[in-house]
Amino acid sequence: MHELSIAESIVSIAGRQANGRRVTKVHVKVGHLRQVVPSALSFSFGLVAEGTPVEAAELDLEEIPATGWCRECEVESRLGNFPLLCKTCGDSNLEILTGEELMVEYLEMEE
Repeated sequence: MHELSIAESIVSIAGRQANGRRVTKVHVKVGHLRQVVPSALSFSFGLVAEGTPVEAAELDLEEIPATGWCRECEVESRLGNFPLLCKTCGDSNLEILTGEELMVEYLEMEE
């Protein structure tokens, strides 16, 4: 379950940035291609955050859809599941534009 290690990283980042303040919300962008199970990440986040400035913070996940640009037909489209294929011509020669994100976008903290 890679969600546990992702949760550990999120809590670590938020804790460092909080600089002693209590974190109330952590907003994370997660690309579709990261294959993160939101419920598993939320559960892991709650466990890992215990006893830290991030304890009881809301984990707000924003899923970023996968999009790609086809090098064959030069069309940008939203991608589905694997294998990743152009929705227009069916080719796999794609440049991935979005969907690989995994970042803490912002924190909300008490004053």
